[in-house]
Amino acid sequence: MTGYGIAESFTDKYIFKVELKSLNGKFLELNLRLPKLFSDKEILLRNSLSSKFVRGTVNVFITLEKQKGTVGDPISINIPLAMAYFKGWKELADVLGADDKDIFRSLMMMPEMLKTEEVNYTESEWNQLLVTFEKAFENLETFRKDEGKSLLVVLSKHCIAIEELIPETEQYEEERLTATKLRLKKSLNELMGKEGFDKNRLEQELVYYLEKLDITEEKNRLKQHCEHFLETLNEEQSGRKLNFIAQEIGREINTLGAKANHAGMQKAVVKMKEELEKIKEQVLNVL
Repeated sequence: MTGYGIAESFTDKYIFKVELKSLNGKFLELNLRLPKLFSDKEILLRNSLSSKFVRGTVNVFITLEKQKGTVGDPISINIPLAMAYFKGWKELADVLGADDKDIFRSLMMMPEMLKTEEVNYTESEWNQLLVTFEKAFENLETFRKDEGKSLLVVLSKHCIAIEELIPETEQYEEERLTATKLRLKKSLNELMGKEGFDKNRLEQELVYYLEKLDITEEKNRLKQHCEHFLETLNEEQSGRKLNFIAQEIGREINTLGAKANHAGMQKAVVKMKEELEKIKEQVLNVL
């Protein structure tokens, strides 16, 4: 489910900022970006994220900023390298008779001449980062729960709309059956005037045809699937289950459309399909 959470915390030395973004997806994909200072904790943070998220793409951005007025990381001069450069340039200047006054200035501009000494974090700083991380996750969960409540209303609305369209198909059943009977009677009268037909086979075909037109079972199953869908909405981590139920709803709607054989019923079926497509779009947002 889509979500967003951010949190900041402060110490005398650092400003911690953690930003979490989650997107829909079938599988769990973690993208973690954290400061070099805490690079050795990456596996631990990934394991923590894996325990918190079921599926989807999760992007985590952890930044570390020094407080204003604090001393920067200690810097040291690479003395052996500086001495080697200076000796070489001094000898070259002596050979060429060149001025050696700017050797020192040029020396300090050479790469790798200055190096930043590695700084380790303290246990309290790591704990502060964890607290900030948990707060960002709590904010993301709040965001997702709010979105889930809205999603519950939307999905319920579309499912109920499908259920309410079932009576719309029923109002055309008598008209459809009457028209079918008249058509069959006309065809039968034409056939009775001909010789050589098998009456037993004709009866079998009529029974099969009438059973094929009956949509009672499809309507009942569609109602049951809609009720099951609405019940499942209140379950935790029901996204996959809701998707399966939506597929079953789609099968019954398609069967109704295939059996309808009536313009009015077909219109109701088309409306059902429109509502179902909206359900399929939104159910991807459910865990």
